Amino acid sequence: KPDYKFQVSILKGAIQLGISYAVGNLSSKPDRDVLMQDFSVVESVFLPSEGSNLTPAHHYPDFRLKTYAPLAFRYFRELFGIKPDDYLYSICNEPLIELSNPGASSSWFYLTSDDEFIIKTVQHKEAEFLQKLLPGYYMNLNQNPRTLLPKFYGLYCIQCGGSTVRVVVMNNVLPRAMKMHYKYDLKGSSYKRRASRKERGKSSPTFKDLDFQEMHEGLHFDPETYNALMKTLQRDCRVLESFKIMDYSLLLGIHVLDRKPLNRGSRLDSRRGQKVLYSTALESIQGSVKDPEPVADDDTFGGIPAKHKDENLLIFLGIIDILQSYRFIKKVEHSWKALVHDGDTVSVHRPSFYADRFLKFMGSTVFKKLHPSSKRKRGSLYAVKSASQEVLSPQKEEKKEEKKAQSMDNLDGNCKLTFKVIVKLTFV
Repeated sequence: KPDYKFQVSILKGAIQLGISYAVGNLSSKPDRDVLMQDFSVVESVFLPSEGSNLTPAHHYPDFRLKTYAPLAFRYFRELFGIKPDDYLYSICNEPLIELSNPGASSSWFYLTSDDEFIIKTVQHKEAEFLQKLLPGYYMNLNQNPRTLLPKFYGLYCIQCGGSTVRVVVMNNVLPRAMKMHYKYDLKGSSYKRRASRKERGKSSPTFKDLDFQEMHEGLHFDPETYNALMKTLQRDCRVLESFKIMDYSLLLGIHVLDRKPLNRGSRLDSRRGQKVLYSTALESIQGSVKDPEPVADDDTFGGIPAKHKDENLLIFLGIIDILQSYRFIKKVEHSWKALVHDGDTVSVHRPSFYADRFLKFMGSTVFKKLHPSSKRKRGSLYAVKSASQEVLSPQKEEKKEEKKAQSMDNLDGNCKLTFKVIVKLTFV
């Protein structure tokens, strides 16, 4: 959890100065292949306010900068066509914009003024977990840069005046220049998946699964777009499952085309300055199209066309909150919830079940295929195959038995432990 005594203005300035130094320092290192040891490197430098023979003078307090896996992240930036000068210009040219947090974490979020990058504070364990993921992440991006998974461009740590803040630079899923009439954080679970009264009172609330089911009857896509979207989601979920990652969400932004004209002007112009490859929602799912013309420069900002009833929509989406590992505390949390609630609807299941439930919800409840003439066959909406993957809906009876066995295993294995934890908490 970031230290809230750390002044926001100092943090924003130190992030910009630190990244500027790190990228400049990296430019002196020759290009070469990424090696295994590059993923575990952490470079550290002290930046005193008066400057040194290595670092510039600045008007912030003295701070230490740690740069994680600099060569590996340079490769990721190059893979997405991000040039060092453009990266620096995006992050350092103008003050960072503070955003409200759409998720359940205590992170701070900052947006670059050109709308390209999100800078998010992460906990120590999340930063550690991301560094462990990097070799597999590298392998996955090499195989398929078109993905709805978060795109990580840099990981840094700033230590100043007794406070430590770690930040990750990522792609921005929801462009500010496009008015989002609805925003959702979706997991495919129903347990406590309704926006709070406080959240609903915000000017731009982030709703959840149960809200979606009450407010929308599904978003309809043409068959080709639907298949591409579900194939991308399925492939991404299998990657997360292989890393034993779960409790992630789909961040979904909906712009209703018929309601208001686009907010044209400075935001639109600034977006044209830099073009990150595969950065828009539409590009992320267009697996069959080779080197498409840039779509983020037009009026759609790369949104995916969809329909809801008689309304024409643009959809923006990405998978978020993947730096969760299925740790001991999650097992305890699930066992306790299973005692008081139907275990199948709790959002902390083992990764394979979590992925299957997530995909089923997205492919049947949230996203639907437009069938102009024939009626939809039941279950066909999420039965999307990829080249190496089986159909998402396995035998129902096997699934029921598996769920029962899983719930019993969780209860048998963790029940005593859970009650011990509860008893201890009760008597503290």
